[in-house]
Amino acid sequence: MIRVRGPASPYDPSYHLLLNTRKIRDLVARERPDVLEIHSPYMAAVGALRADPSTYGVRTFQWHSDFIDTYGGVLEDKLPRVPSPLVKAATRPLWSLVRAIAKRCDATLVASAWVGKLTSRGVPNVVHRPFSGSSATSSAPTRLVRARRELLALAGRDARDERTAVVVGVGRFAIEKRWDVVIDAFSRLRARGQDAVLVLFGDGPERERMTARARGATSSFAGDVVFPGFTKDRAALARSLASADVLVHGCPFETFGLSIAEAMSCGLPAVVPDDGGAAEMHDPASGERYPAGDADACADALARLLDRVRRDEAATRAAAAHAAARLPSVREQLERQVELYASLLARRASGGR
Repeated sequence: MIRVRGPASPYDPSYHLLLNTRKIRDLVARERPDVLEIHSPYMAAVGALRADPSTYGVRTFQWHSDFIDTYGGVLEDKLPRVPSPLVKAATRPLWSLVRAIAKRCDATLVASAWVGKLTSRGVPNVVHRPFSGSSATSSAPTRLVRARRELLALAGRDARDERTAVVVGVGRFAIEKRWDVVIDAFSRLRARGQDAVLVLFGDGPERERMTARARGATSSFAGDVVFPGFTKDRAALARSLASADVLVHGCPFETFGLSIAEAMSCGLPAVVPDDGGAAEMHDPASGERYPAGDADACADALARLLDRVRRDEAATRAAAAHAAARLPSVREQLERQVELYASLLARRASGGR
């Protein structure tokens, strides 16, 4: 790993900006990689595109984030009076940027089945390579009474109370993740008389604002929403997921529902929005789906899924694990990625593109 110094992002200081594009170009020339892969459409892409083609084998573009629709969705949510056609017009030039990057790469990789969306925008050489859903743990964790009691205790509940539903969420606290929808939906669920706690794992620039929102939205039961923070202990997180009742997700802008896939691989049923990579992870046998951004509909979906879990927990959890098993393992994902790189290198060596 080679680190290049760059300033912290103003919005989220845990991210840094690769402004020294000359340094990137020089590092590529020194290291001479077989594969030069662009993982950001911003200054990192500029640096990679400046690299001399003689200093690497092939160049690829990983579509990690649907940043264009994210910007548009946030604008429409925060500025509801701005007409949707105007928002689309404002973000249209960004697709020109994506096409310009992709046309100078040998392939554009995407983890979800968004091939149609990208190709319809004129993005060439799109290849679907799904991520693994089992990276949270090396083996399927066991549902533990102790772990469930620990989750209840975080909210100050009686650890022995089996009637209280444990709802969890996992992810970065950023504006596009729509934790506001999750918190508001939970508030509506509690207002209907459903006894439950909401445990939100993660950290980010919106954590304080979401904590305040939880206190305001759930003033009658403020302690029922807890924020344990980010955990580096994958095994502990997997045990928590396996021992909860339902996962709830709010973001409709992701290119792959990684936290959803990991939760389902732990046997946890999921409530997800009907857009983005999250929607692709939806499994009707083990989960519920709701219109993205609609807190009332999210609350309805939560109530339906909790009822299903109460009626037949074993079948619902088994269905979630079975759906996640359709994804490749970590090893399979790596092997398929390497196979793709090898084929691109072989094609380039034979004079093709």
